[in-house]
Amino acid sequence: MALQLRPNCEYCDKDLPPDATEARICSYECTFCAECVDTKLRNVCPNCGGGFTPRPVRPATEWRKGVSVAHQPPSDQRVHLKRTPDEIASLRARVSDVPPERR
Repeated sequence: MALQLRPNCEYCDKDLPPDATEARICSYECTFCAECVDTKLRNVCPNCGGGFTPRPVRPATEWRKGVSVAHQPPSDQRVHLKRTPDEIASLRARVSDVPPERR
C-alpha cells in the first residue's frame, strides 16, 4: 500500500504535485504545505494533534518493475480542513509546547 500523495494543502489549497518537496504530512497522511505548517499550524496537525514530516517523493522513473508514480498514481481527491480557525488555535495552544514525538 502506497501513500495517497494528496494533491493539495488542506489549509490554503496550494497544489502539491507528487514531486513537491514542500509537502508535509502527519502519520495519518494529512497534507499541508511547509509554509502553513511553519506559520499557521506551528507543527501541530489540526486533525490529530501530531507533528509533521516532509512527504516522500514517489519515483517518477520505474527503477524497479511496477514501482513508480505511473503504477501508484497520486490521489486526485482534494482534501480541505473541517476545523474552524478557533478549533485549530485551541488545539495548537494545548499541544504546541509538547514535542511531536511525545504527543
